[in-house]
Amino acid sequence: MTMLETFIKPMHPEGYRFVGIFAVITAVLFWLWVPLGWIGVGLTVWCYYFFRDPKRAVPLADNLILSPADGIISLIEPAVPPVELGMGPQPLTRVSVFMSVFNCHVNRMPVGGKIEAIAYRPGTFVNASLDKASVDNERNAVLIGMADGTKVAVVQIAGLIARRIVCFTKPGAQLRAGDRFGLIRFGSRLDVYLPPGVAPMVALGQTMIAGESIIADLTAQTPARLARRE
Repeated sequence: MTMLETFIKPMHPEGYRFVGIFAVITAVLFWLWVPLGWIGVGLTVWCYYFFRDPKRAVPLADNLILSPADGIISLIEPAVPPVELGMGPQPLTRVSVFMSVFNCHVNRMPVGGKIEAIAYRPGTFVNASLDKASVDNERNAVLIGMADGTKVAVVQIAGLIARRIVCFTKPGAQLRAGDRFGLIRFGSRLDVYLPPGVAPMVALGQTMIAGESIIADLTAQTPARLARRE
């Protein structure tokens, strides 16, 4: 990787329209007053940075559950999966990854498999870092069936600023772990529901990279990971 590639990342096509809008506003601001124009330049660069879509080194192992998003582990707790997925009333371990407006917002598949169901539900827009966001906020739930019959659910949740959940895939699609499947605009969160008996290999506050960081190992017998904050 060159020095230029370290700072200049590809942009997802979803961002073209928004960067174009910011650029037009910037031109108007320059016409009104030059200092305002430079503020517009900064915001346009931020918009490009928000929609960046960098390449990732995806681990090639069917037993791993990967992070679907860049961000921070904000919650690890038992919770019932979204009722619209039909996974039953049994609580599963839910691992939440909170994305700030500075994180890459392209979402990636936590495991490889067939998309068995996609269920969108409108809702409110409270802070995505809060526990109640999983229930109250706008969300898009995706159920993935792995080749061995294991099921993993991943849920896109809109946040305080986010107002648009985008899902690129459809029921019946066969995707690999780490494949891009969606995007949430301007700050949000993703929940992953682990299969019964699977312990998370992450801790609260841990930084995650979509498609690279490992959330859990389906074959591991180790207990949930603990960590200290420094």
